[in-house]
Amino acid sequence: MSQIRGRFRKAADKTAAAYTASISFDQRLYVEDIAGSIAHARMLGKQGIISPEEAETIVKCLQEIKDEIEQGKFRFRTELEDIHMSIEARLVEKVGEAGGKLHTARSRNDQVALDMRLYTKKVIAETLLRLKGLQQALVEVAETNRDVVMPGYTHLQRAQPVLLAHHLLAYFEMLQRDADRFGDCLKRADVMPLGSGALAGVAHDIDRDFVAKELGFSSVSRNSMDAVADRDFILEYEAAASICMMHLSRLAEEIILWSSAEFDFIELDDAYATGSSIMPQKKNPDIAELSRGKTGRVYGNLMALLTTMKGLPLAYNRDMQEDKEGFFDTVDTLLSTLEVFAGMVKTLRIKPEKMRQALDKGYLLATDLADYLVKKGAAFRLSHGIVGKLVSYALSKGISLGELSLDEYRRFSPLFADDVHEITAEASMAARNAKGGTAPEQVVQALAEARKTLEMPRRRKKASI
Repeated sequence: MSQIRGRFRKAADKTAAAYTASISFDQRLYVEDIAGSIAHARMLGKQGIISPEEAETIVKCLQEIKDEIEQGKFRFRTELEDIHMSIEARLVEKVGEAGGKLHTARSRNDQVALDMRLYTKKVIAETLLRLKGLQQALVEVAETNRDVVMPGYTHLQRAQPVLLAHHLLAYFEMLQRDADRFGDCLKRADVMPLGSGALAGVAHDIDRDFVAKELGFSSVSRNSMDAVADRDFILEYEAAASICMMHLSRLAEEIILWSSAEFDFIELDDAYATGSSIMPQKKNPDIAELSRGKTGRVYGNLMALLTTMKGLPLAYNRDMQEDKEGFFDTVDTLLSTLEVFAGMVKTLRIKPEKMRQALDKGYLLATDLADYLVKKGAAFRLSHGIVGKLVSYALSKGISLGELSLDEYRRFSPLFADDVHEITAEASMAARNAKGGTAPEQVVQALAEARKTLEMPRRRKKASI
């Protein structure tokens, strides 16, 4: 605020200046801000708006400023308000009046829009990379344990036998949809806004396509007012991140349940668990629990920005400064969660014998018995009722369905024959051989397709910075 005083007779109140300053968090945009300024300076020189010599000097000094920041020699000052003014002030210190010419034909409105789009493109590329890392971990565990059978659940009640690999690949599919959503977000972030000015465009002979090419954008914005007022691309990232965190939270919940003594299906590696301050025997799934908790803050960041944007008239309003802290927090939370999950999943110790034992305690072959009767000619609804009575009978006897004799089966339907005892967990899964099912043949194919998906290059368009 203190740097733009022409209209004002006194400096901003110190508390007001501190309140409006964003340098404490937007300094992380220095790479994008400098890259945008370099491209802008080169365009100004090419177009003769400033001299080629001035453009060259500005570019050289901007590169030096970038080095200063990365070497920890740059002093960020609150009174300079934001990253744009901080870099410009240092540029003027280094080159004098020529440094002040850099801001010709641009506004901080289109400058910050550019920085945020460049940053979003960069973090989408990193997000896709980390999504792929977790998908690889899931596939590796699935392949290693391809023959492990476990109970599948609905309503958290044992339902039908499935392969563990089939269960894990469900999360692979979720993450693939996440990747697709981030890829879609990239398409809309990949639009160059510089040249929109404050809201109406600029009154200089600029070359926007040149700047777009310099920075690796696919297109330029078509409406100057929309370009400076648009934060849809950030909202899209935060929405995609919220869905992704929801998927990770669901996986976290299963890891928490499966590692409990009540399930005992897996054991977490010591590197991804913690102990208790008072109970020596405890091994707590804190990483999974914390990620489940962090999902809420990512949701909150999305809702905060939606609420900020919902009442804003065109074009730029200072409320939009609130787009950054929540966005940065979402990026940091999602990227760190994806990274730690990849390591946690990869090091899980699976307990096949415990999963197998759980199959015998929940009458999981009941649906197969109903299907058996259907194949013998009974209507499904009738078969459903017969098997329900069978289960009730077995429960009253305290035995499993497999322990019933043929005579006992035939008390409920004459359609039961000796082959009823051929119904096993393996037979149940093998019967579900439709595409997408848990049959071993289908799971082998699904693993191959997952590997093929991972080998395909994803669109990771990055800015030339």
